[in-house]
Amino acid sequence: MTDVGARPATRTIAWIRLAARRVAEQRDELTALDAAIGDGDHGINMARGMAAVVARLDGGELPLAASGPLVAAVGRTLMSTVGGASGALYGRALVRAGEHLGADGPDPLNVADALDAAIAAIAALGRSGPGEKTMLDALVPGAAAFRAGLEAGADIALAASLAAAAAEAGALETIPMLATKGRASYLGERSIGHLDPGAASAALLLRALADVLAAD
Repeated sequence: MTDVGARPATRTIAWIRLAARRVAEQRDELTALDAAIGDGDHGINMARGMAAVVARLDGGELPLAASGPLVAAVGRTLMSTVGGASGALYGRALVRAGEHLGADGPDPLNVADALDAAIAAIAALGRSGPGEKTMLDALVPGAAAFRAGLEAGADIALAASLAAAAAEAGALETIPMLATKGRASYLGERSIGHLDPGAASAALLLRALADVLAAD
């Protein structure tokens, strides 16, 4: 989600490609998680959406000069190609994050603000918050760890690594939760004991970002 100090948006492009590859690799796992408490299509839908993003990237259809417009374009692509709630939620989140990053190469605090904007978009659209067994249970601690890392003096790569670890821990914490939003909420107490697929995919995206930044 960031391309600090580099143009065109090479690191953002690398993040998109790595995220798409990992979603494809974990498609069946994400789908199985969703089959337990949802519609059973999260991995399939996310893989289709990310494949469409990469196809547009390869076809020169996405703006490559700066991170903000590129991230927003990824969001719009997901909204038009990913079925179910995840397309709308991830799409709106990335559009808002991209708008917040703007056309210029962002500094790390811009990225922290963009993560917060993405979370606000998801919370507003899903009428949800942390503790309800959704992707926010990964994203909220991830964003908090990113900002806390920066404030403690970490560089952006370390802050992203802290964010990914916090998101992964947050995703695992959805297992004992009772779902109160989305399709999983229909199961009531039977939703307890399952990892939320949205939280899992959110943690995956943040880990991909951390790995791209660590490779620089």
